[in-house]
Amino acid sequence: SGLLGLAPAQAQQQTLPFVIAQAQGKGVPKRALPVPPKPTSQDENERASVINNWTIGLAGGLLEGTFVAYAADLGRALDDGDNLRVIPMITYGAVGNVSDLIYLKGVDFAITYADVLDHYKNVLKIPNIEKRVNYVMPMFQGELHIYVRPEINTLEDLRGKKVNFNTVGSAANYTGGIVFDRLGLQVERTYLNNAIALEEMKKGEIAAVIHVVGKPNALFSKINPEPGFKLLPLEFSEKFEDYYVPAELTHADYPNLIPKGQSVSTISVMALLAVFNWSPNVNGDRYRRCVRFIEYLFERFEKLRQPPYQPKWREMNIAGTIPGWTRFPAAQELIDKAHATATSSIDTSLARTQAAKAA
Repeated sequence: SGLLGLAPAQAQQQTLPFVIAQAQGKGVPKRALPVPPKPTSQDENERASVINNWTIGLAGGLLEGTFVAYAADLGRALDDGDNLRVIPMITYGAVGNVSDLIYLKGVDFAITYADVLDHYKNVLKIPNIEKRVNYVMPMFQGELHIYVRPEINTLEDLRGKKVNFNTVGSAANYTGGIVFDRLGLQVERTYLNNAIALEEMKKGEIAAVIHVVGKPNALFSKINPEPGFKLLPLEFSEKFEDYYVPAELTHADYPNLIPKGQSVSTISVMALLAVFNWSPNVNGDRYRRCVRFIEYLFERFEKLRQPPYQPKWREMNIAGTIPGWTRFPAAQELIDKAHATATSSIDTSLARTQAAKAA
């Protein structure tokens, strides 16, 4: 609220068709095709510079996850041709996205979960990680899904059995692992892509699949469940008070898995848009690209809250805070300016009201 959306410029798309003709058979004449003029090296260099000048790499996630859908939204909503281009990337997921943000060339932003920074700080012990990786805004809650076979009725029933935690680097791999560790639940962990693991569940090779993703997720909403397959509840407790909040999965989320009028208790963790904290003095080009991305995000945020973009954009608070994380300075400046403008407007309106009453 208070941030004005700007109409997006139409992206200019240029295509250069290449035709390869091959005539075969008798009596078919061969014709030489006109050769398009070859650009000079200077023109090519200039074009390459223009393309790269305002291009942003955004680490999304796995195809069956939620992150990639929001990354695609940002790519479409913020696109402004040569002025700003956002390239969403298919990646390993929440944990891998932070690694890509730190080490992979061409990645400036990433979507991840709030609990992931703790892993890099206390487990991997990356120096100054909280200064190197900042956040722009909180996004949505990602719910823990525990999908089990018919013979599994409680979490304790999983002890000693094969449980799949999606691929290494995913949120299921990290957050799911934290949950099972804190519950003291020893299982045989596997790390298959969850879409593949579901097929292994049907064969009885795997007892459960762990998925941490914003609801409703296509992996479960489009599934035709086998008889007795279900989502298992997890009750919130003091063991999860640091990064997690109580949540529930309902019939509206998964009508094929949860009967009408019923719900499944679980926990969720906040997703966020992270950015590498480039120095404006040392990494000037990367810094200014990130600043432009954030300016476009603030200007077009109201656009993202309208169809056809993901409905949870309407629930997001661009000025919300995330404990344990530091906001990117350029984003904080924009929030402070918007707050100052809103406060000034309220003060002016109040002064006029008081003046009118006095008169």
